[in-house]
Amino acid sequence: MANLKDIRLRIQSVKNTQQITRAMKMVSAAKLRRAQSNIINLRPFARQILAMIADIAVTHRVRHPLLSTNQNPKKVLLVVVTSDRGLAGGFNNNLNRFAHRFYLENQKNFAQMDLLFVGRKGADFFRARKLAGIDTILNLAREISFSLAAGVADRLMESFIDGGYDAVYLIYNEFKSAIAQELKCERLLPVDLSNARQADDGKKPFSKDMIFEPAPELIIDDLLKKHFSVQVYRAMSESVAAEHGARMAAMESATKNAGEMIRSMTLTYNKLRQASITTELIEITSGAEALKG
Repeated sequence: MANLKDIRLRIQSVKNTQQITRAMKMVSAAKLRRAQSNIINLRPFARQILAMIADIAVTHRVRHPLLSTNQNPKKVLLVVVTSDRGLAGGFNNNLNRFAHRFYLENQKNFAQMDLLFVGRKGADFFRARKLAGIDTILNLAREISFSLAAGVADRLMESFIDGGYDAVYLIYNEFKSAIAQELKCERLLPVDLSNARQADDGKKPFSKDMIFEPAPELIIDDLLKKHFSVQVYRAMSESVAAEHGARMAAMESATKNAGEMIRSMTLTYNKLRQASITTELIEITSGAEALKG
């Protein structure tokens, strides 16, 4: 059984840990508010631009390499978005297991299936399973910006248009709330217009008689590139917001667990201290009685 000094030192250690987890929770909460505001403002724009592309493409029968659908893709790129740091509960583990399962279940369906990692945790997880990616992009949460997403999007578009890949899939955590994330697997390329929603509910699509300046083909080309960059940026922003929410929840749980440990060890410490005092009193009383006898 541990002595009083050991228990006292352990209580102090847990208190120090509790202060750290409480501070990390507050930091994550502050970052979450900014990330949540960013993603809420970004989602409507992402839906609107896709609806506009669908209207122009359908009404004017515009063809574009990013819209071409290969029914039997042979070369596929899987982009896995995780975080660089841990201490976020099951944020990374759940996504990595989901991505690994998707890889194993679909690997036999494609002649080539490469991996691109955004975040160190995904790269480490697959490297431990002897699966190396073509590249790893780091510091997402620290340097999240549209320019970073546009650079990644341009790289993916070039690989797709040049024939390097027939399809590009993205796996990430979609932000739902501070305590909830949803695993998502989306096909980024070719762009899918089948589920595109109108910009305004009930609004009719563009008229075929509408005159465009410049030509619809040029407008579609510019909108598709912008749309793809926005979608990559949205997915990264969703992942960053979900990471901060998961870390805040994990740190809150760790703070509560530390408090319970402190209470339990304090109770044990008081019991041992009382037992020690009682033993000392008995020894003093016994010694006094022996002197009297």
